[in-house]
Amino acid sequence: MTDQQPLPPKSFDPGTFRDRPVSFVRRSGRMTPAQQRAWEELGPVYRIEVPRGPAATSVAEGASADPELVFGRRAPLVIEVGSGQGHAIVHAAASHPERDFIAVEVFRAGLARTMITADAAGARNLRLIEANAPEVLERFLPEGGADELWVFFPDPWAKTRHQKRRLVNEEFARLAARVLKPGGVLRLATDWEGYAERMREVLDASPDFERAFDGDWAERFEGRVLTAFERKGAAKGRAIRDLGYRRL
Repeated sequence: MTDQQPLPPKSFDPGTFRDRPVSFVRRSGRMTPAQQRAWEELGPVYRIEVPRGPAATSVAEGASADPELVFGRRAPLVIEVGSGQGHAIVHAAASHPERDFIAVEVFRAGLARTMITADAAGARNLRLIEANAPEVLERFLPEGGADELWVFFPDPWAKTRHQKRRLVNEEFARLAARVLKPGGVLRLATDWEGYAERMREVLDASPDFERAFDGDWAERFEGRVLTAFERKGAAKGRAIRDLGYRRL
């Protein structure tokens, strides 16, 4: 399954559509009135507009954004992939006004909620991108521009037949390395043990990264705010696994 959208016209060339599975199923649920109002009123402040390719959340070939121009300054940059409702990144942006933050997410209601929370917190050092994360990392954001890249609790796609949809794989490691500057840090967390082990296997094998932790797992990243989602996983007896890798 790919993005839910109208069928392409008969003249559409299948070769121009996505040739890799995406890590999400984009549901078309309606936003609340408050979320819709935030999307319209706060969007010009927080959203980075993305030229589209064939899919609703794609990035057009040749499209790019310069964070220094977007934020109007040069500052350490943190990118979060799969920001959900923005709990982690809004907390971080409000706590670190000296840094800039970009949240990448495909679910519009989550992005709207992020804008509401960010506006209430006065976090103006945050921008949002509504797009498929691998395409954003591959060509939309500049090479070597990020100090940190966060992937917290991505969809584990637990069924074996669905695991090809998992975000963190060898290709993602390459894209993460592209967007991180030398010495930049990739931070990951999941409450699915098998996925955690696979993440570690992939990144241990990557020629672009080295471990930024000792032992089997990294210590919990203190900059990650404790969310209801994480509490729920822990309450079910799942171990929360953190990983950290440094860009060589």
